[in-house]
Amino acid sequence: MTRAVFLDALGTLVELEPPWVLLRERVPAEIGDERLVAAVREEMDYYKRHAHEGKDADSLADLRRRCAELLSDRLGAPVTVEELVDAVRMSAYPDAAPALGSLRGRGVKLVVVSNWDCSLGSVLERCGLGDLIDGAVSSAEAGARKPDPRIFGPALALADCEPAEALHVGDTPEEDVEGARAAGIRALLIDRDETGRSSASPAERPRIEGEISSLAEIEEHL
Repeated sequence: MTRAVFLDALGTLVELEPPWVLLRERVPAEIGDERLVAAVREEMDYYKRHAHEGKDADSLADLRRRCAELLSDRLGAPVTVEELVDAVRMSAYPDAAPALGSLRGRGVKLVVVSNWDCSLGSVLERCGLGDLIDGAVSSAEAGARKPDPRIFGPALALADCEPAEALHVGDTPEEDVEGARAAGIRALLIDRDETGRSSASPAERPRIEGEISSLAEIEEHL
């Protein structure tokens, strides 16, 4: 029996609006779009590698300062922390709230487990998902980032269940699937664009074990 479902955040529950869209109007016109996108992607990669370092308000502020400095250096133009933070906007996928509500109706505990800084809970609140989950565990708070299985320890404690009673859903094979399985937890890979499937029509595509294209499919795997 599945008593708890753990879910990744970015790419699973929430999506990111490309930051370069909002930064475009704040960056000098002589900096081309290609250079802007490349610089922002480098900043995003840096943040992803260091998100676990944002453990509290002070360390998060330091991490954001470093990200803004890196972006400014790559662009050759100043971008303030405030401008960078304002350009990072997220929203819940359309299937997130309905799926969480349905799972909660079944009495399943729901915990978000994500490689993120300490702001994870507040981000989920702003995306309208805070009241639909039982808790959130970020890599910064857990002291371990996926695929390290230790990140799932606090989630299991929040859900008050054993690994065999939990299911994890995420969009990254290396982090979500391998990390969950290393912790003894079943895993589902969500492939929203179905990039891991064949080019055949949806009706002709073979069903891939452990892969879903929508959060609504989670209930089929409980």
